[in-house]
Amino acid sequence: MWRELIDELYPDAELAEPAEEGELARIETDLGLPLPWELASLLREVDGVRNSYGDDIVWPAARIIHDNLQARADPDYSVLYAPLDLLLFFGDTDLGTQFAYVHTDYGPGIVYWDHHTDRRRLVAAQLSDYLVRCFRYGGQWCRR
Repeated sequence: MWRELIDELYPDAELAEPAEEGELARIETDLGLPLPWELASLLREVDGVRNSYGDDIVWPAARIIHDNLQARADPDYSVLYAPLDLLLFFGDTDLGTQFAYVHTDYGPGIVYWDHHTDRRRLVAAQLSDYLVRCFRYGGQWCRR
């Protein structure tokens, strides 16, 4: 399902092999947050999605774990930013914009996080919507 959608939206996308189940389980255990079912589903088909500019639209499972743990442990981040431990970062575009799942009263949603301002804004309710926007409108769609 995900491979077909991505190929339809952006045939030049680089798609990795599926993630290992153990890596998916580690995301939840190591980060203490539930892995949204749609992200787990995508990672079971492709362990990461990259556009032709080198942006990791969806990070591989190992990077999801590493980057989230690193951000949470960085002492400078705790001074500069509101807590990051309720966000599950999973992708980025150019200029440092990162995307994360956040749990809302209505279920998980996708926010963009600007590391310059610590701005967090809900930009998509579903992963498929996020992918459409990333591939159709480029890296700056979330700032509009």
